[in-house]
Amino acid sequence: MNYDRCISRMDNGPKPYIANVGQMAMQNTNFRTAIWTGTYMQMTLMCIPPCGEIGLEMHDDVDQFIRIEQGRAIVKIGDCRQQGFCQCIGRGDVVFVPAGTWHNVINAGRGPLKVSSTYSPPNHPWGTIHRTKDEAEKEE
Repeated sequence: MNYDRCISRMDNGPKPYIANVGQMAMQNTNFRTAIWTGTYMQMTLMCIPPCGEIGLEMHDDVDQFIRIEQGRAIVKIGDCRQQGFCQCIGRGDVVFVPAGTWHNVINAGRGPLKVSSTYSPPNHPWGTIHRTKDEAEKEE
């Protein structure tokens, strides 16, 4: 399968879709790319530059599953914006973020941090591609 073509295409949901998410994440250079959006779930890939971050956020009605595909990250997570805990994580580690929980993922490595993220229900419009964090913040 040609993963370059898959990344450059629009969202593949809601039809059935099979993908090597790890390989697609490695090839993704966008800050955020929605690769599959269904009625009740969405998967995005993220590429966070060194010293970059997702940004502190909280989703009132969305559960999120974040997996580190490459790199090292510091995860900050808690019930309050100012309080919580921090943990260093790396390739293969996951973070389960219940709705209503503040969280941030910060790139702690020297290279790009590659992340896959699943939202339930979807959190971004079908076909979302944000090339940079600035672009993402302007659209949200």
